[in-house]
Amino acid sequence: MEALPRETIVDVLETRLREDILAGRHPAGSYLPPERRLADGYGVTRTTLKHAFGRLVQAGLLETRHGVGTRVRDYARLGGADLLPMLVRHSPDWMVEIFEVRRSVGALIAERAAARATEEQRTELRALLAAVLVAEGGDAVQLADIEVHRALARATGNRVYVLLTNTLFNAYLPVRAALVGPFNSPDAAHARLEPVVEAVTAGDRAGAGRAAEAYLTATERIMLEGLA
Repeated sequence: MEALPRETIVDVLETRLREDILAGRHPAGSYLPPERRLADGYGVTRTTLKHAFGRLVQAGLLETRHGVGTRVRDYARLGGADLLPMLVRHSPDWMVEIFEVRRSVGALIAERAAARATEEQRTELRALLAAVLVAEGGDAVQLADIEVHRALARATGNRVYVLLTNTLFNAYLPVRAALVGPFNSPDAAHARLEPVVEAVTAGDRAGAGRAAEAYLTATERIMLEGLA
């Protein structure tokens, strides 16, 4: 194996091991080679290797058993949504599945928000929608758009929807720059999102669901084109 640069050695080693695991070079359920042999192969110390192992254990990709060794965790069966940013960095193909969940959850959130939003939350949604229109640059418009969706999740009164929304946004942060297509025009971004906010603030539950599904489908198509 090629020795690693010393200036970011733990970071680089962690990345190398993570990619080997996600690519299946270390299959789920298998034990990694003995620490000394693995460290020698990468040209690092066992201390450096242990630091990288610690990060991957925390990330949910490895598990250590005292006196037995370090095993690759079956993350596909046992892992949580917190692994998504890592998986997206490994393979943007994950975005198709993330968008499928985004579409169904987003429409449900809009329906719940229409039924439960307080007057204060409706006012907040209108203000955040207006911020989309005056944002400058695709990145700023994208961030302003995200805040509208966070507010929609809060308006459901269900904190789990808020956490799900955050999870889905965090999942595609690694490739966010490639997903800026729907947000390059503030006018177009505002026009796509406005029917959702209007339906929610009017208390139109069915209309909010339809508007959200239309918005999510349209933006998904543009973003996937950007990834391609």
